[in-house]
Amino acid sequence: MPVEEALTDLKQRVKERLPSNIKITELEFEGPEVVIYTDDPRAFADNGEIVKKLARELRKRIVVRPDPRVLADPETSIQEISNIVPEEAGLTNHYFDLDTGEVVIEAKKPGLVIGRHGATLREITKQIGWTPRVVRTPPIESVTVKEIRQYLRSFSDERKELLKAMGRKIHREVTSKDQWIRTTTLGGCREVGRTSFVLSTPESRILIDCGVNMGSEDSATPYLYAPEVSPLDQIDAVIVTHAHLDHAGLVPLLFKYGYDGPIYCTPPTRDLMSLLQLDYIDVAAREGRKIPYDSAKIREVIKHSVALNYGGVTDIAPDVRLTFHNAGHILGSSIAHFHVGEGLYNVAFTGDFKYEQSRLFDPAVNSFPRLEALIMEATYGGPHDQTPSRRDAENKLYSTIRHTLSKGGKVLIPAFAVGRSQEVMIGLEEGIRRHIIDEIPVYLDGMIWEATAIHTTYPEYLNNDLRNMIFHEGMNPFLSDSFVQVEQNMRDDIVKGEPCVILATSGMLNGGPVMEYLKALGPQENNTLVFVGYQAEGTLGRRIQKGWKEIPISNNGKTATMQINMNVETVEGFSGHSDRQQLIEYVKRLNPRPEKIITSHGEENKCLDLASTIYKKFKIETRSPMNLETIRFL
Repeated sequence: MPVEEALTDLKQRVKERLPSNIKITELEFEGPEVVIYTDDPRAFADNGEIVKKLARELRKRIVVRPDPRVLADPETSIQEISNIVPEEAGLTNHYFDLDTGEVVIEAKKPGLVIGRHGATLREITKQIGWTPRVVRTPPIESVTVKEIRQYLRSFSDERKELLKAMGRKIHREVTSKDQWIRTTTLGGCREVGRTSFVLSTPESRILIDCGVNMGSEDSATPYLYAPEVSPLDQIDAVIVTHAHLDHAGLVPLLFKYGYDGPIYCTPPTRDLMSLLQLDYIDVAAREGRKIPYDSAKIREVIKHSVALNYGGVTDIAPDVRLTFHNAGHILGSSIAHFHVGEGLYNVAFTGDFKYEQSRLFDPAVNSFPRLEALIMEATYGGPHDQTPSRRDAENKLYSTIRHTLSKGGKVLIPAFAVGRSQEVMIGLEEGIRRHIIDEIPVYLDGMIWEATAIHTTYPEYLNNDLRNMIFHEGMNPFLSDSFVQVEQNMRDDIVKGEPCVILATSGMLNGGPVMEYLKALGPQENNTLVFVGYQAEGTLGRRIQKGWKEIPISNNGKTATMQINMNVETVEGFSGHSDRQQLIEYVKRLNPRPEKIITSHGEENKCLDLASTIYKKFKIETRSPMNLETIRFL
């Protein structure tokens, strides 16, 4: 059935299911959603279950929006909201989006804005017409989140047309009678970096991740010219499992070479991805390296983004539905589960995942409605990759800090801005609060503070323990007085000053402010360099970790040699990746257990060894493909 006919049919089916007192003015596909416009949103508000019932019966993501003509003006709306919501809710801000008819209400106590079973929200809708969405006031304001919201509002008309075009493509008629499913590996197989896959059916092509290999100039980019993914404008959707550059660093490049479709990710991934991509091209420009895209392409990614929360089933192509599940790796990281056809086949891509409760997140989800195939990481899949417990890791870090401070030295921790920094921050805050280590300044340089602000913007993605600590016990570890946000003019004073701990990006010593500290502190024996995250092959971090004492560094455009005399320690246990035992335990506890497992995102021997071990233990068909292999699932 053509799209226009499908819309007409769907509109009729919706009308048949609505009570006679509820009228709709328009029905439209907008991205993956079916949007119902009404000049009487109060009637929908009075029938709280009706949208859920429609979504179940029609098997579509349904959103009700008020016809723009019935919306109260923002000033009147703010006054009405203030009259309805109890004062103790602590309202702090309002954001009105005319494109969606939605008002975002920021409050210190969002539960009081929602009301019992959503009663207060429904009352707000009845009085002002706008659809309210409540978020908690972030303890730390994020410049990135604020700018992204403003940017999306400024392009609301253009974005609405984009969503309509996406919707018509998603809900187009299925034409092929063939049934097959396959994936092609474009990057990140038997290596760490430039992760990218394409999932293909006779009807659609879905790109999963598009990362950059930060440790290599020769093989930095996925094989985007492969026939399975070329031309790029034929791709139906791009899925981003999480924000790290080895999975999302080259997503803007797709828009440079012809892609113009949706980018599906969680809201935190969208914001963190933008932050990291902007930093990536900024560092490349300052170091005289070729910039793969400009900031305008990052804005295109934001404009085309469709943000999905965990658990929602979403149509992304005529024959493919997507569901994101918590991966436990970094904020907003997802396992992407694809349901192909009407129950034909189910495949999941883990991205990077952590199958263990961490300071920040719950363990990765291991239960799915159906699962026939799994593509999983093998970063720490080798036979000797056993990670210490988080408590043991923190104790080693405390011991290293105490020893360095006793010598009058400084501790430099190269940290990924997203994930590892926040895990280490929480550990350091507890160590100082409990007097395990001295009360010293902990300097945060690079994007760490802004990334932390984004974490506080999305508390629903953090684990219960941390949420309770922040919002119910009144103790936010991120706001400790020990943490000092570094401005560029402070670095010289920090290097010359008293003993301290410095967390600075980047995590693999491939650029960023950490290099200034390394140049200043590296030659002195009383200082310590502490690695808390994975160091990819080919990076400067891996070379120093291996014991290199002389390293090449860039100095005013020229290459010089630097002596590393400082103590070098690796503290494992802060990683957001699963170690070998956790990877095997994850497979053991998968429900249901898949028929096929593919290992990727690991050095060659680790991918092969993990695949072999899974086959021997569980008798599951396993593969560890090279890049550019195509594997047929059905």
